Amino acid sequence: MKTYEQVSAMLSEIIDDVPPELLDGLTGGVILSEDVKLHPESKPGKPLYIMGEYHRDMLGRTIYIYYGSFNVVYGYLDNVSFIKKLKHTFSHELRHHLEMLSGIKDLEKYDAQKLGMYNSGMDIAGFYEPPI
Repeated sequence: MKTYEQVSAMLSEIIDDVPPELLDGLTGGVILSEDVKLHPESKPGKPLYIMGEYHRDMLGRTIYIYYGSFNVVYGYLDNVSFIKKLKHTFSHELRHHLEMLSGIKDLEKYDAQKLGMYNSGMDIAGFYEPPI
C-alpha cells in the first residue's frame, strides 16, 4: 500500500513530464482524491473501480485521480509498476481533456464499449487499451 504523500509525489512527477501546452484549458487542474470510487454500474462480486475521471462543470475542467481506488486495485504493486498504472490513468484522462477540446469522442466511445462488455459479463481485464 502506498501513502497519499507517495502517490501525490508520483503524480506530480508524471504531470511535470507533460508539455505545459497539453494542460492548457485544464482550469481545475489535477486533483488527487482520497476516495475509493466504484462505477455506478459496478456489480456485486465483480467491482468496477474508477481510477480517474475527467470533469467539465461550472468549476472548470478537472482531472481527478482516485488514490483510494488505486490502493485497493494496485496497492500491492512495486513502485515502478504502480507508477506505470498511474501514468496510464493520468494519460487516459488527459486524452479525454484534449479530445473534448478538439470535439473528438473516440475515447468516450471506447469507454462506453468497454463498459458494455463489462455489463454483458465479459472479462475486460485484458481488453485492448487504446494508445495514449
